[in-house]
Amino acid sequence: MSLDRNRGDAATPVRQDRTSPSAEGSRPGRAAGAVVAVEEKPRPRVRMSRKTREALAGYGFLTPWLVGLIGLTLGPMVYSLYLSFTKYNLLSPPQWRGLNNYRAMLDDPRFLHSVGVTLKYAIIAVPAILVVSLLVAMVLNQGIRFLPFYRAAFYLPSLVGASVAVSLLWRQMFSGDGVFNAALAVFGIPGRTWIGDPSTALYTLILLSVWTFGAPMIIFLAGLRQIPRELYEAAEVDGAGAVRRFFSVTLPMLSPLIFFNVLLTTVNALQAFTPAYVVSNGTGGPADSTLFYTLYLYQRGFTQLDMGYAAAMAWVLVVVLAVFTAVMFATARFWVHYGDE
Repeated sequence: MSLDRNRGDAATPVRQDRTSPSAEGSRPGRAAGAVVAVEEKPRPRVRMSRKTREALAGYGFLTPWLVGLIGLTLGPMVYSLYLSFTKYNLLSPPQWRGLNNYRAMLDDPRFLHSVGVTLKYAIIAVPAILVVSLLVAMVLNQGIRFLPFYRAAFYLPSLVGASVAVSLLWRQMFSGDGVFNAALAVFGIPGRTWIGDPSTALYTLILLSVWTFGAPMIIFLAGLRQIPRELYEAAEVDGAGAVRRFFSVTLPMLSPLIFFNVLLTTVNALQAFTPAYVVSNGTGGPADSTLFYTLYLYQRGFTQLDMGYAAAMAWVLVVVLAVFTAVMFATARFWVHYGDE
């Protein structure tokens, strides 16, 4: 028992308090100069609030995403911006050129031609995709049988439309001895090499993009199902026909989805690359008729090893897409109507 008591006393922090004889003498039963054992209180630990702990946990879970954002997105973007002001061929250190890469674009005929081809492609393909997808969505909204099957069948091309395999199939279909010419021969119509003709090569790529209308169609179909039937009934009571109901009820109620599809489809059209690369074997032919902007960017950067010029082209495209997006959002308040307005 004495050993346990001694161990306990040794483990307890002790502060020796020597009081003055006068003070000790004033306290009864305590001799002068006695040693008093005082137990020290533990220091209070700093406790974080619940909000702080949740914030730290959230940032901990976000750490892999933040590392990827900085290391794989923001970092390469900043470096490519630097390269756009340099002459860099991947083999030697970059040499500063200032704005020469951007000035050279104005004197580059192939650059200007690629801009024209891309704009023509977007101007024709985007409205065609939106019109076809909206029409198909309205047909599917009529309550036909086997709706899930048709919905999946129409959506499937949008998943594989930009793949290399489909682009190869498309080139084979529209070649001189392809399926399309074989179908025309049944009706006695002479065919041609649609892919190899500069006047028709771009339109085959437009047709391929329209074939992948599944994604906007699904969005339109979801929007059509959300339109209240009371609006159509009220318009019909007022004497509105089918065309008037479409323009007075359907389009205004679908305007947010039209805005989204126009924005997304246009951005995708301006960045189209795989079909043109596969169909033309990376040349943009015939006669540069399928020379998309991104395809020419690829040629300058990885074929001609002019990475500085390619980086400048990439940043021009970024600025164009940013301006287009800003204009879309700035003008949306004039034609986009929401249900609570």
